[in-house]
Amino acid sequence: MKVSSTVAIDSALIGKDGDFSFEGNVTYPTFYLLRLNQNNFATLLVDSAEHVNVKGDAANFGREYSVTGSEGSQFVKELNQRLSRTKHQLDSLRTLQISFRSDKNFAEKQQIWNDQYNKIRQAQIEYSQKFVSEHPFSMANVLALYQKFDDETYVIQDLQSLKLAASALNSFFPESEHVKSLYNNTLQLMQEERAAKMKQFIQTQGVNSPDIVLPNPDGKEIALSSLQGKYVLLQFWSALDRGSRILNPVLVEVYNKYKNKGFEIYQVSVDENRYEWLDAIDKDKLSWINVGDMKGSMKAVGMYNITSVPYNYLMDKEGKIIAKDLKGPALNNLLGDLLK
Repeated sequence: MKVSSTVAIDSALIGKDGDFSFEGNVTYPTFYLLRLNQNNFATLLVDSAEHVNVKGDAANFGREYSVTGSEGSQFVKELNQRLSRTKHQLDSLRTLQISFRSDKNFAEKQQIWNDQYNKIRQAQIEYSQKFVSEHPFSMANVLALYQKFDDETYVIQDLQSLKLAASALNSFFPESEHVKSLYNNTLQLMQEERAAKMKQFIQTQGVNSPDIVLPNPDGKEIALSSLQGKYVLLQFWSALDRGSRILNPVLVEVYNKYKNKGFEIYQVSVDENRYEWLDAIDKDKLSWINVGDMKGSMKAVGMYNITSVPYNYLMDKEGKIIAKDLKGPALNNLLGDLLK
């Protein structure tokens, strides 16, 4: 089993007595489908040096099988069977609601069924979260974390469980395609969580843009909020980043065009090397406000959810964000409309 596909590895004829066998080598726990046909299969998680024994009823192989000699495969079976039971219970409750929709006591019954439905779902969530926390180094966690109640809803939506499993598995099985995918997905979700926290911060603070106070090359602290009354481009950059340096000449052209019309640039460096920062300011002829603490300006980066540079926000005269990630013509055209 690949992340989004399957690849045929081997096949075997079943003997008259129902026996069959495979031999092969794996270097880390790997998922396999043991298939009798397209819709009748068991999922195995095979590790190196394991001798896995599988027995089952050919007519209903996917559900009625036993597995020994492979802890991972046993975990997979338990996870799949538990979720299957949960889905069956939830489906039964949905069927009851449909069947009794015209019943005179439907509202009362519906409340009872809804309570049962939520309890069953919560029990499954707690079971899955407990499994992940108790088996942090098992590749079966990959399955547990990607199980769904339906096409849209994952059983585990707790980011902490994802972080725990992704970090542990990446340290043990960094070469696994499934682990790489899980790790990258977790990083993306963490970035999305940061963005959501920023949005919540803005809403609770009642302002559109958190303030930044950082020192300029002379050591004087300058607040972003001190520029209210002008249109301000809050630009995050690095002297060591090629993309940032390529964008600087474009910003110089735009700045010279609009600086006397109520436009300012507040450029935040994410650098840690003061010499490189000052050298870039000089070589690129950056005459606007440049600030940075030479420690990555992490507080400002976190508040504005910066995951890569260059990146910017355009703020109006009241300090409210009105646009983001403007490049070249887009910035010039917008300022042309605003500063006629």
